[in-house]
Amino acid sequence: MTESTRRSPAETMARLSLEEKASLTSGRDFWSTEAVPRENVPSIMLTDGPHGVRKQTGGGDHLGLNASVPATCFPPAVALGCSFDPDLLERVGRALGEEAQALQVGVLLGPGINIKRSPLCGRNFEYLSEDPLLSGILGTALVRGIQSQGVGASLKHFAVNNQETDRMRVSADVDPRPLHEIYLRGFRRVVREAQPWTVMCSYNRINGVFASRNRWLLTELLREQWGFEGLVVSDWGAVDDRVAALAAGLDLEMPSTGGRTDAQIVAAVRAGELDESLLDTAAIRVLELVDRAVTGADPEASFDADAHHVLAREVAGQCIVLLKNDDDLLPLAPDTRLAVIGELARDPRYQGAGSSRINPTRLDDALDEIRALAANDVAFAAGYAADGSDSAGLVDEAVALARTADVAVVFLGVPAELESEGFDRDDLELPANQTALLDAVVAANPSTVVVLSNGGVVRLSGFADRVPAIVEGWLLGQAGGGAVADVLFGVVNPSGRLAETVPVRLEDTPAFGNFPGELGHVRYGEGLHVGYRWYDARDLDVAFPFGHGLSYTTFGYSDATVDDASGDADLTVRVTVANTGSRAGAEVVQVYVGLPSSSVTRPPRELKGFAKVHLDPGESRRVEIPVRRDDLAYWDTRVDSWIVEGGTYTVEIGASSRDIRQRCTVDVPGDPVRLPLSMDSSIGELLENPAAADILAQAFGALGDAGIDESVLKMASSMPIGRIVGFVPGVSREQIQQLLDAANRA
Repeated sequence: MTESTRRSPAETMARLSLEEKASLTSGRDFWSTEAVPRENVPSIMLTDGPHGVRKQTGGGDHLGLNASVPATCFPPAVALGCSFDPDLLERVGRALGEEAQALQVGVLLGPGINIKRSPLCGRNFEYLSEDPLLSGILGTALVRGIQSQGVGASLKHFAVNNQETDRMRVSADVDPRPLHEIYLRGFRRVVREAQPWTVMCSYNRINGVFASRNRWLLTELLREQWGFEGLVVSDWGAVDDRVAALAAGLDLEMPSTGGRTDAQIVAAVRAGELDESLLDTAAIRVLELVDRAVTGADPEASFDADAHHVLAREVAGQCIVLLKNDDDLLPLAPDTRLAVIGELARDPRYQGAGSSRINPTRLDDALDEIRALAANDVAFAAGYAADGSDSAGLVDEAVALARTADVAVVFLGVPAELESEGFDRDDLELPANQTALLDAVVAANPSTVVVLSNGGVVRLSGFADRVPAIVEGWLLGQAGGGAVADVLFGVVNPSGRLAETVPVRLEDTPAFGNFPGELGHVRYGEGLHVGYRWYDARDLDVAFPFGHGLSYTTFGYSDATVDDASGDADLTVRVTVANTGSRAGAEVVQVYVGLPSSSVTRPPRELKGFAKVHLDPGESRRVEIPVRRDDLAYWDTRVDSWIVEGGTYTVEIGASSRDIRQRCTVDVPGDPVRLPLSMDSSIGELLENPAAADILAQAFGALGDAGIDESVLKMASSMPIGRIVGFVPGVSREQIQQLLDAANRA
């Protein structure tokens, strides 16, 4: 059918039978939507790939087992989050969109922006951060980049998907404030700013209700409150009740059930158990998605694999975090006598295991790339076996090599069998054979650099004080080996910053004792205090704080200011940042905001803005960072709405949550919160309400003239006004109600 004769989705809908409409709302096979040949409705492909296009060539699966066509494996989200660079992530998104176009993929299943609640979550490698603002801003950039190429993104996993243990059944039991302020806030931002073509609902239950049939989540919140205009697709196999899910707002069940659940939909409509208009709504959303994908498709599209590999190397270099660099051991001089130790240097772990596993177009290893940049021969020793088995001979070889070198570079990491989609980690430890190797190497050569490869944080407190330099390499994609070499030799000045806290020990982490739950439920007992919020509120030591990362240069901060807030205006924070060192580099300027006088529980500080600033040696720049008023709001459970609390806010500008360089304060006017007064309203609440100020005086009978002892008022402030009957002679409930009614009218 030509463009001029192709029917609109609405026109096509009017011509479909009940059975055809039902068929549209489930998959044709594992990765494709159903076609309707007689109406020239084609099938489109959805496929995995938050960090690459995983288009399978044989039978489909969701575990990454079957082969897929080659595509660029960019750094996974665990690394991308540490870039703190939305412009960079938008470039990655555009490249992903280009490859999806070239491979005839209509929707790319990503990005994943779930919060890293616990470092034990097996899928943390696929998520961006422990902070909703950072996840939301970077997720928005990825969606914009992907969709700029005429390919849809699928924002996932909606919502509160923070563990793999019992992931298809577990109920995430979370109170309203952390639900909105931590776990939904990033999704809200991406939906409102980027309008992803699809949102993918998660497997789990939320406060007892499966996400796939949670009408409050999929319809009331996502569509009615946030204004989502696209299609809701299930995670693969997430639907437990197809009819209930469609009624709740789920448009597309994936993968195919071979017509079984389509028949359930048809039967429910014919029995009057499901309003056909709900099916029509879902079916037309599928037709609209297909229409967008067909309209945006370019049959002649291709991509430059070499150019994308270069981009992947650049991106990986911007994501590496230099955790420690005592005595400026790094960068290495080209003529340094090096001993490279560790099997991961030549056999890299560069991506996570499971549904997002990409077949890379090529793969660089760090050993070859280090040798390419070094002026001298670079010796290598495996040090440990990839399968984790002990080998004294391998350690002895590594120690002998380390003794002959100026610097030993030791590659350590977590193997895929210990962290993957589908199961959670048991601990934060590196394999014992690797830490034993490191101990032996450091004893032989104190000038040791550790390079880490891991999808989630590992405990570093066992050796961080004995190793002068630590490079957090995360999982860096197919060009990560070259990026590591670039950073080690100073070709790239590291500018990554931690998007999650590295704790001293597992027992210090926020969810410890509440993860992964039991008997089908996991209680989010830490509430709002997730990640750095927890450590800061309790003044706990951490190995390395959120936002931390070193550079080969230094930066100074001065002259911080913040605009006076008025009305509904956003804030603008300004600070002068200077490169005070001898190398060009990039600083991530972070703005944290707190409200010490808040009437509700709050962390001491929360990230509310950031900017990545590139500066030459000696250069300084006045940096402006907007702080949205909306981002200052908390979820007020009394009115089920976002409320900005008035007061004097602290604004802290620094290089991490624990490295604050400048401080300001700003008075922010609050949003009016109008709560009807009732018999259950406390005396304290009445005192705060100007319209109700006379109630106490009248109820207590001219006590205002005689004066009320402040300690008595304080003691009585929590007493409901209706309870004073019997305490104050001559006061009746009827009198109190009359006064309350008058105050409410005022």
